[in-house]
Amino acid sequence: MKITEVLQVLSDSTRLRMLRLLGQEELSVAELQEILEMGQSRISSHLGLLKRNNLVSDRKDGKRTYYALQVDSSSKFEFIRLAISGESEEEFWESDQSALSRIIERRRSESERYFDEVAERLGKNYVPGRTWEAIGHFLFRLVPSITIVDLGAGDGMISQLLADRARKVICVDSSKSMVRLGTDLAKRKGLSNLEYKLGDLEKIPLPANSVDLTLMSQSLHHAQKPEIALNEAFRVLKPGGQLIVIDLKKHQFEKARELYGDHWLGFGQNELYRMIGDAGFRGAKVEVVAKENKKPFFETLLASAEKA
Repeated sequence: MKITEVLQVLSDSTRLRMLRLLGQEELSVAELQEILEMGQSRISSHLGLLKRNNLVSDRKDGKRTYYALQVDSSSKFEFIRLAISGESEEEFWESDQSALSRIIERRRSESERYFDEVAERLGKNYVPGRTWEAIGHFLFRLVPSITIVDLGAGDGMISQLLADRARKVICVDSSKSMVRLGTDLAKRKGLSNLEYKLGDLEKIPLPANSVDLTLMSQSLHHAQKPEIALNEAFRVLKPGGQLIVIDLKKHQFEKARELYGDHWLGFGQNELYRMIGDAGFRGAKVEVVAKENKKPFFETLLASAEKA
């Protein structure tokens, strides 16, 4: 770009106003229209000239395009820097600044108003991209290199995700079909650190002090004797190992026995806390982490504890 071309651009007061504004804030055509009080075609014509001369850059954001000043460090742009940084006695400088401040404040207010309106609904309504599946994948990336046993694993969906980071994951299930399906699935996915074992929650086929984490996800209510299952979880854990239990809070939906093969209709918070403590664990925490909004309105408990 030649100096004469720079001077030609700066010779037009509208383009000079636009450059000064775009040097302070990224703006859309509609916002420039509001500040300069000019029609869209005139604004677009000036922006086209500025863009052809590499004085502004543009950025797409959905259906909107935002423009910003693009000035490098070469000497031929010094004229522009001086022009937009200097004070002017022209009356439109003050009005431009006032209008720009109003737009910036409006953007801030709109953002604050949106979050004020949805603050009490966050986590309850749909938010694009925020799904339990996505959150689950994110959290599974945080799993350290440890040995995990998934008790009552079923097909081992959770274990397959854990195996991506854990040193080793062992799935224990009393169903031969589940063990066969899970073993085939692990082979197909190339998960050599994922192992399936046929076994019972109340007689885990693992030696004592052999794992770092015992996981019981919606399996404890299938145990004939939950207290013995928790004792077994304690036995196979190394000292300092962690217990995680995800299960239903006590409910009255009797059909669960027939529909899902449940032996227990969930557990009370205090009841689960007591059983975990009686098994020898310390630092137990039991809390409701989910409530379904459709009948029979199941609630989910999350319990955690440590082997002393």
